[in-house]
Amino acid sequence: MAAPGAWTLRPHDTPPRTDWAARPRYAVSDFATLLWRERLLMIVIFAIIAVLGLGAALTMKTSYGANSSVLVRLGQEYVYEPRAGDAARGAVPDSDQLIQSETEILGSAALKQKVIDRLGLARIYPQLAAKYAAGGPTEKKLIIGQAIHALETNTKIETAPGTPIIRISFSSEDPQTAALVLNTLLEEYLIYRRSVLTDPTSPALEQQRTAFEARLAEADRAYEDFLNNNRIGDFVAEKASLGQLQAQIETQKYQTEAQLRDRIGRLSALESQLNGVSQEVGLYRDISSAASDKLAQLKVQREDLLSRYHNDARPVLELDAQIAQLEAGISAGRTHSDGARRIGVNPVYQTLQTEKIQLTAEVAALKQSTAALGEQVDQLTERRLKLAELEPQFQELSLDRDVLQANVRDYTVKEEQSRAAQEIAAGSNDNIRIVSRATAPSKGKSLKKPVMVLALLFAAFTAVCAGLLRMFLRPGLPTAQSAARTLDLPVLAAAPFKIQ
Repeated sequence: MAAPGAWTLRPHDTPPRTDWAARPRYAVSDFATLLWRERLLMIVIFAIIAVLGLGAALTMKTSYGANSSVLVRLGQEYVYEPRAGDAARGAVPDSDQLIQSETEILGSAALKQKVIDRLGLARIYPQLAAKYAAGGPTEKKLIIGQAIHALETNTKIETAPGTPIIRISFSSEDPQTAALVLNTLLEEYLIYRRSVLTDPTSPALEQQRTAFEARLAEADRAYEDFLNNNRIGDFVAEKASLGQLQAQIETQKYQTEAQLRDRIGRLSALESQLNGVSQEVGLYRDISSAASDKLAQLKVQREDLLSRYHNDARPVLELDAQIAQLEAGISAGRTHSDGARRIGVNPVYQTLQTEKIQLTAEVAALKQSTAALGEQVDQLTERRLKLAELEPQFQELSLDRDVLQANVRDYTVKEEQSRAAQEIAAGSNDNIRIVSRATAPSKGKSLKKPVMVLALLFAAFTAVCAGLLRMFLRPGLPTAQSAARTLDLPVLAAAPFKIQ
């Protein structure tokens, strides 16, 4: 006899399943029916979550965002100035590094602290101000930290690569407060960045300069002691003057020696001449004129006789005979005789003697001059050798002084430049320009609508998930189609389901 139900099987049908504990199999069409059965649970869950979400959305306040922008350009404070030497002098960062450094300054907590100190906590966050007034020292520090954190959270800083613009925004529940805080932040930023970027090396430079000045004073004392101990006024000038003086004296010595040899030669020749010159010489010689005078007297007597006698008178003839005889004697030279003669010092000999005396004195003087010049040359040579021996020590002292003087001069210049840069930086921010200052925003931003939508979506999602979970956890086979798929048996009839 055939088994019950065998007549309903066909040869190509799948054998019925005997594992009744198998999980139910669902189709997409089953979910709508099954979820509808769990509608009350889903509605309750959706309502609870939706009410909570809407309540949270309604408690959210409107936020007003103030915006501003800053133009950043390369400034003197970013140009590298080495403290010593010239290595990498004038190096500057690129634009991205420049923007990044300014952004870090804008976002620093110290800057937020300055804004709070300037405006007061009650002006920015009144609720925190009330807690601050009632709190102790520890609580006050925590509240200030919370205020700084809130400022950092509400402040947004945006940059773009290759763009020298920094955009800053601040959000607050009060539009006036948002604009005030942002403008104050920018003003404090312009002041605060000076203390951050300005090179605080002036005290260090001053200390280093003072140290070099002290060392220079010691070097000056050592230099002065060296000069005083060696009786030197100016080493370089004295060395140069000694060289010039020695050259002049040596030249003068050579000239004196040449003059001495000339005078000695002339003196020797003069002595030879003196030996051949007579010391005395006749000055003049007188010639006797007695015959001529006698002849003239006789002629005078004849003229006198002619005044008394005739030419042929005997006295006249006698006188004529005397005249003729005397004239004949004069003509024959019988009446000529030497007169007086005078002898004196030979002037040539006297001149030669005088010149000899002068040459002898000149030779003696030139010999003394030559000896004196020789002594002077020896003294100058000795002094120059002494200076040459002292020159290494002088060069060392001079080098130390020159190096220290150069260091003092360099550090003085650097100190003045640093002080001038600080004063210029303290008075201006030429490389930082506020493109647009913050104004009170007229429109605010609120997350009420997005939160409401998200709350409704989350409530719906949660309700569906709860319905699916309840659906999967119900025992039995929920629908005839699910039973047929699960048992691999056809369902011939189904009784209506009544919800208990």
